[in-house]
Amino acid sequence: MYRKSAILFGALAILYAAVRLWRLGDSCLWFDEIFSVHAAEHPWNSLFWFVAQDLIHPPLFYATLKLWIGIGGESVYWLPLLPVFFAVLALVPFIYLCRELKLPKPVMLMALGLLAVNGSLIKYTQTLRMYSMLMFLALLSTWLFARYFYRGKSFVPLVIVNVFLIYTHYFGWLVIGAEVLAILIFQRIKWRRMAAMAGILFASFIPWIWAIWHAASEGSDVGQNISWMSRPRMREMVTFLFDLTEPFYFQASNAEPASIYRVSVPVLLIVLSAIVIYLINWKDDPDKQRVYFLSLFAIFPAIVCFIASWVSPYSVWGTRHLIVIYAPSAILLAYFLYRIPIGWLRTGLVTLLLLLSGYAFYLQLMRPTPRYVWC
Repeated sequence: MYRKSAILFGALAILYAAVRLWRLGDSCLWFDEIFSVHAAEHPWNSLFWFVAQDLIHPPLFYATLKLWIGIGGESVYWLPLLPVFFAVLALVPFIYLCRELKLPKPVMLMALGLLAVNGSLIKYTQTLRMYSMLMFLALLSTWLFARYFYRGKSFVPLVIVNVFLIYTHYFGWLVIGAEVLAILIFQRIKWRRMAAMAGILFASFIPWIWAIWHAASEGSDVGQNISWMSRPRMREMVTFLFDLTEPFYFQASNAEPASIYRVSVPVLLIVLSAIVIYLINWKDDPDKQRVYFLSLFAIFPAIVCFIASWVSPYSVWGTRHLIVIYAPSAILLAYFLYRIPIGWLRTGLVTLLLLLSGYAFYLQLMRPTPRYVWC
């Protein structure tokens, strides 16, 4: 049984990496990716100030990209390998998180399968931006926090990783918020350490706060970068649910459909059915705490992002920002499928998911190589 699970995991890991490498160099860099390279080309003494003037992202990814360029140059084939590297590296904390939560092997395998074929994750893995790095660090942080939550271990590594996380993307703070909330709800005895962590993280972020405040005072405007983002109404919410669950397909430009509905609608119905069945039978689950734990990391960032998009001057709602919730969401969905008490129904829904994923892959295989106007 162990050998069979190892073979399945190996096959899924190969699939996960292969679909992210497939057609990796087919398209040119678009504006935001060109900005990434341009920022990384700056000398070290001006890189951070240049990025600060953009206001909307911390500098760690650009510094990492500069090192990456120093290793392999600026080839159109080499540059996109950086986000692929972080996407594949994310499998390590994913495995350890599943083990820390003592999840059954079928749950880990199903969750890995869901992550492997997710179209939005494939898209953002093939984008020369910080999103794969954000997902990797968010998963690493969540795993280390799980070790601290359940066993009181890894607090110092957790703090260090969280410093890297918040310097990669501002949404890293939402992962930290979920960690603090988990302690306040379930283990208040540890609140002092969480308060100390929050204080250390805030203190470490003061230099960047000062940099962006200084840039804003000299005329940099965040609106020029994010004013185009829509506030999350019903359409945006449904589109995000498709992004969270749809296999292989992703919308590469506004000229393309938001989703392949003959695939995404049945997949979403399967997901909703698994959730409803679990909630009906949730009292029979002997270990609900791991569901509560994962739910915080899957739901809290999305709720904060939703509220912030309505109360702030500009929306911050976006699939790429919420990449931090994809892994916890996939693990939750896999767990809900695993907990379906009726064997034939569980097998049928999983089989249907596999068939729909295979059909989605076929459609993607037949999709012509895109040619975008910005090239």
